[in-house]
Amino acid sequence: MEKYSPSKSAASAQHAFYRDVLNLMNDSQIPYLVGGGYALDHYTGIARDSKDLDLVLEPAHAEAILKLFSAHGYRTELSFPHWLGKIFGGNDVVDIIFSSGNGLCRVDNDWFEHAVPGEILGVMVKLCPAEELIWTKGFIMERERYDGADIAHLVRARGAQLDWPRLLRRFDSHWQVLLGHLIFFDFIYPAEKRLVPCWVINDLLQRMQNQSVDRAPRSRLCRGTLLSRSQYRVDVETWGYGDARQQPTGSMTPEEAMNWTKAAEERVERKKIPAA
Repeated sequence: MEKYSPSKSAASAQHAFYRDVLNLMNDSQIPYLVGGGYALDHYTGIARDSKDLDLVLEPAHAEAILKLFSAHGYRTELSFPHWLGKIFGGNDVVDIIFSSGNGLCRVDNDWFEHAVPGEILGVMVKLCPAEELIWTKGFIMERERYDGADIAHLVRARGAQLDWPRLLRRFDSHWQVLLGHLIFFDFIYPAEKRLVPCWVINDLLQRMQNQSVDRAPRSRLCRGTLLSRSQYRVDVETWGYGDARQQPTGSMTPEEAMNWTKAAEERVERKKIPAA
């Protein structure tokens, strides 16, 4: 199958739209970061045809940014109030991200304190820290999308410079997810073991050993919904497990969780409809 490549005119229009958005963001003086494929390219050198531009900002600024772009004639929407808005320019989209789909990775000041300078399409920007990219990507394990390779490439490229204590704090009580990715890294790159400090692996393995079946929570909770919004529906809808995304365990309301899960189903249905 041939790799899709946009025409020069389409790419030119997309880049012009992105530059306009970035310049307007800079003029607004509201702090933001660039994430997604552009940040991954900066750290790993892996360039991709970008279908959208990811802008990351604190939740308190999301509504103001969407109003700003609406006032400048762009169509905007608050797609999911718990984490995502969008700015549309023709067929192109800029994502306004202030948390994560599972509600865990809320954007806070630390993202900005550890951001790195960069340049996107000739515009000076700041990029998401590698640690926060690993944190957010660590939970993306959908049937149609798995970001484990991105994490392996980030650790390969930045392992020696990563703030490992901060990364551990980011994963916090979900440390098993980080351990899983690091075990896969060991499998993928057996010659690059030195990039992950021994103390990190030892700390995580000790946590695993300290767990006891006798001390396991009595409540039947499924944390799979933090990794995939669709693949663990049977657990919470039929088998009686609690949804770890929802309060009080998680940060999402039942309505937010339902809307985010429903969107995955709608996406699958759209893919089934043949193009006209």
